[in-house]
Amino acid sequence: MDNGDAPVPTDRRQGHRTLLTVAGVLTVTAAVSIGLAVADRGGDPPRPDASAAAPAAKASPAPATRPGELTSGPLMASSPPVRVSIPSLRATAAIVALGLQADGAMQVPDSAADVGWFTKAPTPGALGPAVLAGHVNWKGRRGTFFDLGKLSVGAGITVNRQDGSTAMFTVSKVEQYPKDHFPTDEVYGATDHAALRLITCGGQFDDTTQHYRDNVIVYARLAHAHAA
Repeated sequence: MDNGDAPVPTDRRQGHRTLLTVAGVLTVTAAVSIGLAVADRGGDPPRPDASAAAPAAKASPAPATRPGELTSGPLMASSPPVRVSIPSLRATAAIVALGLQADGAMQVPDSAADVGWFTKAPTPGALGPAVLAGHVNWKGRRGTFFDLGKLSVGAGITVNRQDGSTAMFTVSKVEQYPKDHFPTDEVYGATDHAALRLITCGGQFDDTTQHYRDNVIVYARLAHAHAA
């Protein structure tokens, strides 16, 4: 039996849904919209004792690039996604926008078929990690991302965008993580290229909690950009 598990970095119960928890894991600010994930460490880092200060070190040369600065590969202007296709899985779905609920949890698609784009992250094709989340199953139906864990490195993912352009991504790796060890920085952190993350549930289904125990995450990067 399933009751519509949704992808989560932190497992929280709300009715019969498991939600992507952002509060306490990410500080959702304008920084997230350009691909920066800020960990909540519960206060400022400790400051050194001025009375025991060491001699000043020589200034280091400035880094060649800033975090999140494009260093290689194509790049597209921002435009919301409208459809995603994964030819090797024979999967295609409309994309809906996912924001945040009042409790800081990410919204989830309301059907097995739809895939959601997290609007606090970049758009697919723009600099940084765009995030698409979908159900592995929902109310007794297979979700669009049911076979996501079967994707192979090198597989293609196509995202059609609102401006009529198409972003074509290539899978770089597919990983599975326990939900209590979700790789927040790797998924949401700044990148030096146009990246894509696909997230769903996976692993064993826990009959006690009525949720899957793991997350399946597909990492991909923009390979080709086609204008409208």
